[in-house]
Amino acid sequence: MARRTPARWIAPAVTLVALVALWQLVCSVGLVPSYLLPSPVQVVEALVADLPLLLSHSVTTIAEAVIGLALGVAVGFAVAVLMDRFEVVYRALDPIVTVSQTIPTVAIAPLLVLWFGYGLMPKVLLVVLGTFFPVTVSLASGFRSVDPDAIDLMRSMGASRAQIFRYAKLPAAMGQFFAGLRISATYAVVGAVVSEWLGGFVGLGVYMTRVRKSYSYDKMFAVILIISALSLALMGLVSALRRACMPWERVERKDQ
Repeated sequence: MARRTPARWIAPAVTLVALVALWQLVCSVGLVPSYLLPSPVQVVEALVADLPLLLSHSVTTIAEAVIGLALGVAVGFAVAVLMDRFEVVYRALDPIVTVSQTIPTVAIAPLLVLWFGYGLMPKVLLVVLGTFFPVTVSLASGFRSVDPDAIDLMRSMGASRAQIFRYAKLPAAMGQFFAGLRISATYAVVGAVVSEWLGGFVGLGVYMTRVRKSYSYDKMFAVILIISALSLALMGLVSALRRACMPWERVERKDQ
C-alpha cells in the first residue's frame, strides 16, 4: 500500500499543473482580457494582498459551516433512526426528505433572512437544510442493508433492539454514513457562502459580493481558492474520522 500511495497523486497533480499552465498561457497571450479572466499569477497576488482580510472572513464562514454541519448530522441521524425504527415514519418522511432537496437554497435563503435577520441563525439553518439530506439517506439505507438473518439470529440469542442497533445496524451503516458525510461537508461550506451572499455583514460570501460589484475578478478567484481549500480540509477531517471510527477497514486492506 505504501508504494501505491504516491502514484495515486501523480495523475491528478500533473493534470492540475497542466490546467493552470494552460490558463496562464491563455491569459499571457491575450486570448481573454484580464478583466474577464485574471491569470493565476494575478489571482495569487490578490490572495496574498488580501490574505489578512480573507482569513478574518474565513473564520465566520467556517463557524457557520461547522455549526450547521454538526446540527445537520444530528438531525439526519435522528431522522434516520426514526425511519429505521418505525416503518410508518419511513413511508411518511422518505418522500418529504427527497422533496426538500428539490427546493433551491437560493430561494430559501431570502426567507430565512427575512424571518431571522442577518445574524448567524439563518446561515446555520441553510447549512442544516443542505447537509442533513445526504446523512439521512445514507444512514437509512445503511440500516436497511443489514442481513435479516443476522438480526433474526441475534434476536434468537436474546439481543435487545438497542444491542441489535449497536452491534449490527450501526457498524453496517458506517461506510455509507461517512460517504454521505463527505458530501455534506462540501455542502456546508457552499451553503454558508450562499447564505452570506443574500444577507450578512461578514464572511467569504459577503466579501465575494463586494469584490464582484467592483469587478475585481482576481479577488473573486482568490475567494474561490479559499472555499475549495476549506471544503477539501473538511473532507480530509471526515476521512480521518472514518479511519479512526472504522479501524477494521485498514485490517481488511492489509489482508487483501
